[in-house]
Amino acid sequence: MQISETTREGKTPIWARFPILFATAFFCCVLWGSASPAIKIAYELFRIPAADTASRIMLAGARFMIAGVMTIGFGSLVAKRFLFPQRGSLKSIAALALVQTVGQYYFFFMSLANTSGVRGSIINASGNFIAILFAVYIFRFEKMTWKKMIGCIIGFLGIIVIMGGRNALLSGGALTWAGEGAMLAADLFYAASSCMIKIFSKKENPVILSGYQFVLGGAVLFLIGSLMGGHLIFYETGCIWNLLYLGFISAGAYTLWGVLLKYNPVSRVSILGFINPVMGVLLSALFLGEGREAFSVNGVCALLLVSAGIIIVNSAGKQPTAAKQS
Repeated sequence: MQISETTREGKTPIWARFPILFATAFFCCVLWGSASPAIKIAYELFRIPAADTASRIMLAGARFMIAGVMTIGFGSLVAKRFLFPQRGSLKSIAALALVQTVGQYYFFFMSLANTSGVRGSIINASGNFIAILFAVYIFRFEKMTWKKMIGCIIGFLGIIVIMGGRNALLSGGALTWAGEGAMLAADLFYAASSCMIKIFSKKENPVILSGYQFVLGGAVLFLIGSLMGGHLIFYETGCIWNLLYLGFISAGAYTLWGVLLKYNPVSRVSILGFINPVMGVLLSALFLGEGREAFSVNGVCALLLVSAGIIIVNSAGKQPTAAKQS
């Protein structure tokens, strides 16, 4: 196992101490887990109906432009210099913006307008397992092991359970392409972007790559939504705070998670990613009144299976990504 970095004095840095590691990882997962309820609350604050795709795209764009500015700002403070991309980095930034932000969040925001926060949070975790399959069979970064395969199977079983089981999948049941289908599409883009980050990060600063692709991808989404006739009307001050919080979710969690990865083995950090869907379900139950679905037999079983799957695949060695972000 990789040994945590030490300071020049030979002492273990504070970020490598388990209480700090766990508390920080927990905080990051609370942020990511709060994305689904925060976005659904945003739809209410901005009065965006489920059918208003253009305004949803504009909201997503505004969120990620803010997230990008925050990420670059946080990263510059940590680096003690302003982070600016080199000319040769622009192609990587543009490619990642197209897949990670434009592709993924077009479908992510669509899904949350057409499904519950609980269901969305659990299905969203499938990106962890799809990323493994992409890394093994498409990008060929690593080899499939029994532990990874078992973890993926258990995780996908959890997704099937929350979607209503085998009969619901075969009959269509209460599933919709705009709801559950869109979330799975978002996870495909997430898996592809995770592998792209692994490739680009070999030559690029991950913070610069992420921050500027957030800004670019957000600007593209905002422009598309605007051209489609969308609008964002700030009916109350809550709209401003909600939008700033949505930006902070990505920027704050990404920056802190990156610090943890710097001072700890990847497996030690990424295995804590199972907290992410747990917090998504609990916060959806708390803020969206979805406790009945969250604590139903299907909801609890699905969450346990997905969390177990994340723990298993991340205990099998380094993965293409550290956590499923929202």
